Amino acid sequence: MKQFVLASSNPGKLREFRQMLDPLHIAILPQSELGIAEADEPHGTFVENALAKARHASRIARLPAMADDSGICARALNGEPGVHSARFAGEPKSDERNNARLLELLQGQEDLRAHYYCVIVLVRHAQDPEPLIAEGAWHGEIIAAPRGANGFGYDPYFHLPELGKTAAEMEPQHKNAASHRGKALRRLLAKLQEGV
Repeated sequence: MKQFVLASSNPGKLREFRQMLDPLHIAILPQSELGIAEADEPHGTFVENALAKARHASRIARLPAMADDSGICARALNGEPGVHSARFAGEPKSDERNNARLLELLQGQEDLRAHYYCVIVLVRHAQDPEPLIAEGAWHGEIIAAPRGANGFGYDPYFHLPELGKTAAEMEPQHKNAASHRGKALRRLLAKLQEGV
């Protein structure tokens, strides 16, 4: 399998997946290029939502499909926004409004630790009974003022104390090496190479 449908319409995710998969000669087709609408994400866990998205894209495209579900989880908010990260401030989706809501809810909190979490699912076909599933986490903290112009989502506010910079201040190759999505994708590709 050298070609997958990517069950996402998020340009930031598409860019990151391509940066990581192009050197491996693995092509991804964004579902939007195939006229596939986004799947519903009604579930309470990342893995269930990722699986629903992958099966939806695979069923319509009749190709293997890969999907991730990811988000940021703030410790002081009991893991919120979590699976609701993309629509934390409601519809339409807005990074600016999502970040504003997160900062508002964290105002006055002492514990600003947070982590990004990602689950990537690969199905060989829509009814695949053995989907490949991999996960990754990236730990940091939320800061009050945005820094950096790279990345997307919560990246300008996601600070990595050990690096002294936010995810949005990192060069793409460094971010992909450290991030939740990069970790999950490398684990998934290792399973794929093992023939799991």
